[in-house]
Amino acid sequence: MDERIQSDLSIILKTIENKFENLNILITGGAGFLGSWLCNVLVSLNANVFCLDNLTSGLMENINPLIDRDNFTFINHDISEPFFPEQKIDLIFHFASRASPFEFTKHPIQILKANTLGTWIVLGITKKFNATLVFASTSEVYGNPDEAHIPTSEDYNGNVNPTGPRSCYDEAKRAGEAFAMAYLLQHDLDIRIVRIFNTYGPRMRPGALYGRVIPNFITQALSNDDITIFGDGSQTRSFTYIIDEIEGILKISIEKQCKGQVINLGNNQEITILELAKKIKQITNSTSQITFHPLPQDDPLRRCPNISKAKTLLNWKPKTSLDQGLQRTITWYKTRKN
Repeated sequence: MDERIQSDLSIILKTIENKFENLNILITGGAGFLGSWLCNVLVSLNANVFCLDNLTSGLMENINPLIDRDNFTFINHDISEPFFPEQKIDLIFHFASRASPFEFTKHPIQILKANTLGTWIVLGITKKFNATLVFASTSEVYGNPDEAHIPTSEDYNGNVNPTGPRSCYDEAKRAGEAFAMAYLLQHDLDIRIVRIFNTYGPRMRPGALYGRVIPNFITQALSNDDITIFGDGSQTRSFTYIIDEIEGILKISIEKQCKGQVINLGNNQEITILELAKKIKQITNSTSQITFHPLPQDDPLRRCPNISKAKTLLNWKPKTSLDQGLQRTITWYKTRKN
């Protein structure tokens, strides 16, 4: 396993109480960025992990180190199609979905299906086995919050364009949350919803094709290509390093008081996109020029979570500074083979 991955994995394992041993855990989207980290941690904690992914955006390289482990099973399947586990499932992480803004116009139907039909199928499995479900929602359900709702708390209902170019993701996640809460209300299932804010770190797919800002800026800076900013760069985001995010997700899955809860997981420290570009350029000693391009429709102007609920219920907050996380991520990109 890559040394950077192994080092970060060790940090997570030191912070998580092991309540996962011998549990049968299904992770949809398990070969993706977040999903593969969950697979790594849970295999190391001696859970029996069933990684389900159709590899349309997940990568086999993310899970190859786990393939020969006795407590890891890879299942190549699209969760928007019927799926019937052969084993009893105790815990499900439903993380299957494309999440890149550049994919919203290329694969909108697949994104909608993964978060609606896929969620319905996963809820059926949850009901059959009386399992616990952690549904991966997103800060995108808030749309473009007004200034009065920054930082944004879980009781904000959102400002979302239901027919805009981002709606296949925004509204699908909102619908997925509604599916999950309907099953909780009608069947008293153990449902937990995590609204994930911008997360970054090793294993994020590089390059402009996927439209994720930190991988884009890093790969551009390392190649001394132009660093491309959409808009004037004054829009803000709040970035959480992967080990902090995974720790929070796992805590949500095991804390009894999280049943039926919707919880923000993110970093409450904002940074403008222009400041981020300058920071990455400085860390990489890049000669890249910063260029500006039109802002995409409905792109949020500010994004910052209120994480009071996570602090109270989980005793959780991000520990990794942006500088630390970027250094670790850049090191991984420098040593990546392709």
